[in-house]
Amino acid sequence: MKRTVVQVEDGKLITGTVQDCTPILEDARARQNAGFVGTSELKHAARLPDVVIERYCNQTGVAYDELWTNPVHFRRMLSDPDLSGFRIWTGRVA
Repeated sequence: MKRTVVQVEDGKLITGTVQDCTPILEDARARQNAGFVGTSELKHAARLPDVVIERYCNQTGVAYDELWTNPVHFRRMLSDPDLSGFRIWTGRVA
């Protein structure tokens, strides 16, 4: 579940989104361990939480619609070692 957080820091209003990613991480690990990685034609590469996707867009300046139309962005996220826990199929993403 995601929620929006609003707070004041140094007189500035700061907003953000928080999400408990533990259930998603555990599900990705369980799917990987069970071999539920998709088919030979369509792999299930990962389960990326919404906050991870939002953070990527904010850090890189990529618009949300561009993220979904340009596969280079998902390749970058899937290759990021910090996000490896969310991977299901661990093969190389072309």
